[in-house]
Amino acid sequence: MNSVGSAAGSVRPLDLCRRGDQVRVLKIGGGWGIRQRLNQMGIHEGDPLVVRCSALLGGPRLIEIHGTDVALSRCMARHILVETAPK
Repeated sequence: MNSVGSAAGSVRPLDLCRRGDQVRVLKIGGGWGIRQRLNQMGIHEGDPLVVRCSALLGGPRLIEIHGTDVALSRCMARHILVETAPK
């Protein structure tokens, strides 16, 4: 698995992304409940999203997806594998 900073095409969990990163959802892992909850939030494989805010000390991630801001716990964000979109 490649996890090179913010280089185009780098693959990593969403919880390791930085503010301003534009990424695309590659895979959603975890159990049925987590996948179902993310689906209800409008987060699906192939969707582009932008990391708006990354709270310190394990706080939530604020992302923008489909024009809507969504807060995700870092634990939930860890189940979303993303690829950095080319700029």
